[in-house]
Amino acid sequence: MKKAFSLIVVFLAFATVSFAQKGVIKFTKESHDFGKVPQGTPVTYTFEFTNTGTDPVVISSAQPSCGCTTPDWTKSAVMPGQKGFVKATYNAASMGSFNKNVTVVSNAERSSIPLTLTGEVTSKETAAASPATPAADKNKKKGTR
Repeated sequence: MKKAFSLIVVFLAFATVSFAQKGVIKFTKESHDFGKVPQGTPVTYTFEFTNTGTDPVVISSAQPSCGCTTPDWTKSAVMPGQKGFVKATYNAASMGSFNKNVTVVSNAERSSIPLTLTGEVTSKETAAASPATPAADKNKKKGTR
């Protein structure tokens, strides 16, 4: 009888602890597209998140997929309801399309979260002549190609 009662108490304690909510990281965006980026121009995006859980969240690391991406992040504990960030800078040295990840590792419920940066590195001349560049639109004369 004592063994059965002890097992029930242990089971209930384990079930209660397992249902307790941890810190929860909720990013506003988990990916960002830079579009066309001029070669040799580093670009940075700041991913913002909110701790929607009940416990503080601490990011232990932000691991880039390669050496061309440099992360920075909120180093202190993010309390429930508070905001934090993970900033990623991509060094646009090589021409062509890119798809880079920064994996955020924390004590949150979802302990590993990949953030994605995409875009296309173009030559400086191509980027300057692109119609998406506002400066190029101002200099373009009407009726010319």
